[in-house]
Amino acid sequence: MSSSGFENVDVAVIGAGPAGVVAALRCGRLGAQTALITRDAFGGMAASHGPIPVRTLAHAARLVREARQLPRYGITVGEPSLDYPRLLARVEQVTSEVRNRSLLRADLEQAGVSIHEHAGVARFVDAHAIECEAGPRLRAEKAILCTGGVSRELALPGFDLTYSPSDAWGLSSVPASMLVIGAGATGVQVASIFNAFGSRVTLFEAAPQILMSEDRDVSEAIGAALSASGIEVVEDAGTIERFEPCDIGVRLVHSDHGTRRVKEATVAVVAVGWVADTADLNLGAAGVELDQRGYVRVDAQLRTTAPHILAAGDVTGHLMVVHEAVREGYLAATNAVLGAATALPAEVSPLGSFTDPEYASVGLTEAAARQSHDVIVATEQFDSVPRPIVDGRPTGFCKLIVDRRHQVILGCHIVGERAVELAQTAAIAIAAGMTVGQLALVPFSFPTYANALGRVANEAARRLDRTTVSSKDALADEADLAATVLSTTPVDNPSGQARQSVI
Repeated sequence: MSSSGFENVDVAVIGAGPAGVVAALRCGRLGAQTALITRDAFGGMAASHGPIPVRTLAHAARLVREARQLPRYGITVGEPSLDYPRLLARVEQVTSEVRNRSLLRADLEQAGVSIHEHAGVARFVDAHAIECEAGPRLRAEKAILCTGGVSRELALPGFDLTYSPSDAWGLSSVPASMLVIGAGATGVQVASIFNAFGSRVTLFEAAPQILMSEDRDVSEAIGAALSASGIEVVEDAGTIERFEPCDIGVRLVHSDHGTRRVKEATVAVVAVGWVADTADLNLGAAGVELDQRGYVRVDAQLRTTAPHILAAGDVTGHLMVVHEAVREGYLAATNAVLGAATALPAEVSPLGSFTDPEYASVGLTEAAARQSHDVIVATEQFDSVPRPIVDGRPTGFCKLIVDRRHQVILGCHIVGERAVELAQTAAIAIAAGMTVGQLALVPFSFPTYANALGRVANEAARRLDRTTVSSKDALADEADLAATVLSTTPVDNPSGQARQSVI
């Protein structure tokens, strides 16, 4: 402790979400005296209001859907009934277990990291001094900003009548009706989950289609699936003017190409983006600047405009998903402690959402790929793949975009059951630089959802110019037969002993 009342540390990490936890652990393991500060509970938004509770709710929605098709498999049960308070209790239990068991807390302690939980707002006093509202006062040689983001607000009359997505996950009961404004990844997930729980959902999107950043085939398929499930999908919805109270809850007033329209519901959820959570940090005192979008400005090494301060995760405005935050946290910590100049590598990152059906993607969309590549596109429908048929989930497809000249996979886009898991395999293939012919020869176990990827890879390989793939035709044919009819390593054969499995 210095005479000024500030504790000296090598590195102060502000924020204990995925980026902050990994950054602090890396710093500690590199031998730096490290303090990890979190305003609220350990684990950050990801554990408290983000992927962990959301995935738990999505799993409950899946169970409701599965229960409704039990009679198709000869199982007689009553209509599933949702006990929402019990579900929320389960969400809290899962969140607590993940926070205590899976978020590296024990590893941090073993690495000598001091954890300051519920420290309140942290702010810079000067370039190196940090004081916390209800926690320590630190003087840090280096600092890493991992404060994440918050839901974007709209400067509209009556906005205070609306809920953020985080608020929606904490509702004490399922609303009779819900307006969801914004049909990006978060909005469609909110709509899908609450629709499964029994809410009458209307999904508003100002753009011409939902999920604008996704491949067009994905956007159209998810839009059709949401509509088929009973969600009212309003695309090209015009301009929102205001929110008003009404007898049932809240009224949305919007202008649809010159025509004023209204829509009422019990609650309205606004999911129109995510902004950096930096308002309370007093970054100006530390010399840290924001970019034009309001995120912390960083270079390729994740250094801010104050070189001794780095940033990682959502606060940078990069790809705002947990696995990217983890990658950035590790890199920022390495550069902070070792003084290295390691740049953030351009790697593939699979994205997706736990809607019904799920969707996921990795790499370029078809439209983006066609701008700079000569491509071939192949699609395998889930209703021709045995496993989705077995599970009664035949809606969806797996789509590959392949560079014709180099035969490498540029993008993979999936709609359907287990899409998010399946995309991970495609990501590995892309990251490894596999040609589509090499992927087609991978003997995926049968019957699995991964068969869809093997089948579409084989179809893409077939459609490449014969002059470039003729030497592989026989093997590709054999791989297709194996994926369709036979499996030498069935999933129910853990010993790996060769055994045939026939449709």
